[in-house]
Amino acid sequence: MHEIAHWCIAGEARRKQVDYGYWYCPDGRNEQQQAEFEKVEVKPQAIEWCFAVACGLQFRVSTDNLDGAPVDRFAFQDKVLQQVAAYLEQGLPTRAQMLVDALHKFYHTPTLSLADFQPEPRFDVAV
Repeated sequence: MHEIAHWCIAGEARRKQVDYGYWYCPDGRNEQQQAEFEKVEVKPQAIEWCFAVACGLQFRVSTDNLDGAPVDRFAFQDKVLQQVAAYLEQGLPTRAQMLVDALHKFYHTPTLSLADFQPEPRFDVAV
């Protein structure tokens, strides 16, 4: 679903390029590289989350940096959820909406509502 989300955002020229012409730096990113990664991943991960909800599935954001600088997954999750809210208010990109509609029809799920997007719970750990 993630790569399809990238495809839904990419314009015609970008769909002909490797990785749709988007910046990518593999796992092991430093803090600056991770910030850039998260900046370009907010929209595709928001669309991927919409796909997951339309399928009746749970979703977790991916920071994709297991061997790099420490990552605040919850801060990134908040940004992705804000983008989901913006898409629900302003509309998804055309190709993404077409797929969401098809997923609704196939899985018999209701129209997307912000209440359907459940963030990963944050647990306080007593030390």
